[in-house]
Amino acid sequence: MASPMRSLLVDPDRYVQSFRLFLERSTEHQSMQQFVEGQLPAVIASIGNGKSTINVLSVGSGAGEMDLQILSKIRARYPGVTINNDAIEPSADQISKYKECVAQASNLENIKFTWHNETAYEYESRMNAEKKTKKWDFIHMIQMLYYVKDIPATIRYFHSLLESKGKLLIILVSGKSGWETLWKKYGSSFPLEDLCCYVSSGDLPRMLDSAGLKYQLYELPSHMDITSCFIEGDKDGELLLDFLTETLDFAKTAPPELKRQIIEELRKPGCSEIRDGKVFFNNNLGVIVIEP
Repeated sequence: MASPMRSLLVDPDRYVQSFRLFLERSTEHQSMQQFVEGQLPAVIASIGNGKSTINVLSVGSGAGEMDLQILSKIRARYPGVTINNDAIEPSADQISKYKECVAQASNLENIKFTWHNETAYEYESRMNAEKKTKKWDFIHMIQMLYYVKDIPATIRYFHSLLESKGKLLIILVSGKSGWETLWKKYGSSFPLEDLCCYVSSGDLPRMLDSAGLKYQLYELPSHMDITSCFIEGDKDGELLLDFLTETLDFAKTAPPELKRQIIEELRKPGCSEIRDGKVFFNNNLGVIVIEP
């Protein structure tokens, strides 16, 4: 009998709902903000030397929260320089939220925005068809490599678009995170249906080494409060379980034995730690900065 389990990505509204709850319950954005504040200035220190225009490409921009923070750092490093920021994002809803953020933000003079409502693969295909190879001073791919079919080819393509002093920044879940433990053990039980693949920062060095690319790795500590996942029938807990397993209505559609094993696994030290009666999932991130 076919399993009733379906990928969370078949229901975009539920996916966005679960993603927003994940951001609320986790320190994901705070961890990235600390990286942007603390380490990004050194990463971008020479990308725009001697240039009157800096070209930035955001691949899988989402609603643009991180984009705007990154752009503010680039602007602070290169005051008065024009910044062209192109964003690739397949969700029209996320793009319209991004445009709202830009409309409401101050301090964006000298920054020009262009949005491409397409996937990374569609962008690459279109550029190839139009025989265009625009070069970029800074390209970033934040939490998006899970949604591409051929990860090494995608990295190689965008790396090939870097200017001579450009940098390619990738952020993914860490190979030392609870995601790694959960997905390496149970990923084959989840209904990804080709919409998503599991990859962590632990998988990238092998790919980058075989492509002969130079890179630096950073580890960002992060956690997520998943205490509600252990309360039967808790709506937020069910949403978080959907997000953790990429499964639509996991609590209702998963075979009882799989559900029991996942709930048990999520409490174990490989995934989480228990503090003050709360369960905190290890949501550590890995940052990879690739040289031209």
